[in-house]
Amino acid sequence: MGEIAEQEKRVAELRHSRGEEHPETLTAMLDLAELLWKEGRLRPARMLEEQVVAARLRLFGEKHPDTLKAMGKLATTIGMQGDLATARALQARIVELAPEVWGEDGRDRWRALNNLAGTVAAEGDLLAARELLQTAIAAMAGIWGEEDGDTLAAMGNLASVLWQMGEPDEAYWLQQQVVDTRQRIFGDDDPATRAAVAAFAAMQREAGV
Repeated sequence: MGEIAEQEKRVAELRHSRGEEHPETLTAMLDLAELLWKEGRLRPARMLEEQVVAARLRLFGEKHPDTLKAMGKLATTIGMQGDLATARALQARIVELAPEVWGEDGRDRWRALNNLAGTVAAEGDLLAARELLQTAIAAMAGIWGEEDGDTLAAMGNLASVLWQMGEPDEAYWLQQQVVDTRQRIFGDDDPATRAAVAAFAAMQREAGV
């Protein structure tokens, strides 16, 4: 039995034994959605995520970390389906609620802002994306330092936006910082390090370096 089939069986069992809206059932549904997502099956993943968001809104309300996390997963799926406006609106709502739910210095708060910036950039609003990322980086660097994984992720995103904006020197310098820091702290085999190296190599090829 494959991983997806096993998870589908678990969801069915939990629905029967615990109920459709039991927290354990909802978590299992999100786990199934993630497996489907990884295989590119976005439509069934989105349907599960929409069910979980609706249930958690009923159970916990909007201002609850579990609700916001489910909304964040749904927004990512919607964005991957190409509906960037809907994804952006949902992510903006998460960012609006995040300080109250996770606190001013909550890691998930700043991750949510980083995610929103990615969608804004995908829509082509590069100036707004840059401003969001600069805000996120300043906050995360102040809380966790410039060598934190989430800070580095936002720095890499900013480098990409700067490159798209036609500021190659600043983008190149920033991406090199991200690569050097990730290699030193997380090692060459870390997936995020490999992604940063690949992004830097793409910049080098485009610049003819």
